[in-house]
Amino acid sequence: MRIVYMGTPEFAVEPLRRLVEGGYNVVGVITMPDKPAGRGHKIQYSAVKQYALEHRLPLLQPEKLKDEAFLEALRAWKADLQIVVAFRMLPEVVWDMPPMGTFNLHASLLPQYRGAAPINWAVINGETETGVTTFFLTHGMDTGKVIRQARIAIADTDDVGTVHDRLMLLGAELVLHTVDDLQKGAVNPVAQEVMTVHGELHPAPKIFKETCRIDWNQPMKRIYDLVRGLSPYPAAWSELTLPDGETITAKIFETMPIAETHTLSPGTLQTDGKTCLRVAAADGFIEIRSLQLPGKKRMATAEWLRGVRQK
Repeated sequence: MRIVYMGTPEFAVEPLRRLVEGGYNVVGVITMPDKPAGRGHKIQYSAVKQYALEHRLPLLQPEKLKDEAFLEALRAWKADLQIVVAFRMLPEVVWDMPPMGTFNLHASLLPQYRGAAPINWAVINGETETGVTTFFLTHGMDTGKVIRQARIAIADTDDVGTVHDRLMLLGAELVLHTVDDLQKGAVNPVAQEVMTVHGELHPAPKIFKETCRIDWNQPMKRIYDLVRGLSPYPAAWSELTLPDGETITAKIFETMPIAETHTLSPGTLQTDGKTCLRVAAADGFIEIRSLQLPGKKRMATAEWLRGVRQK
């Protein structure tokens, strides 16, 4: 079976690595074009491109997926199957090309959490379970027939980083199982419309800066889950007014909810100046355990407070 693999970030490297090391016939890799990144605007390769170059896999980086030169190059690989992991929306001319179709690995239990940021939103919404799904691509985002699923629990101490890493490994296993099933002709895809869904369906749109802003009028559990669902990246943030009246903008990575009755306005900051920094929420306090100020590194709250005292 000739396989073409499409993906871009680190999440997509693990399934590709497992395919290559497992002896599957990956005849080509497609990833996003290079782009400048960081303050120096240096050209940065995607994680998938880096892996493809290291293992001398044929590589394409199309700007436009309907470009005829790209389509000709893709046809020349004569793929039997295409696999997509964290890439981009494909036009029908691409996903319908191989005789065995194109399947996608999605980091949620479809049909829940369709969209670009399913891991973030599952944690933000306080879910206790998530998973990965392989499904055939068709018209519409994340709507095709489901081939396989696998589940993991989300602990209330998890953040999006820990969940991402577990799903990355689980997803790689699911990709291999899906390929093996397809080779054996042992798949029975199920339409998402007839699947049993536990809980309500949620969108999982792209995360923007305003999404990450903390609203201290919310219950402390919702704030705690928002911080977990955005840590370590892109990170929740807030403007904080210190006791001396100075206002700072900080990214917040780790918090702890404290159930305590108070009459303070939400957003009011309290600190002992040594180790504790907490902010009033609607129904308690959020203790900030680690944070980052503009131009500074991430640090524990106690370390930051020591620096404030030494000014």
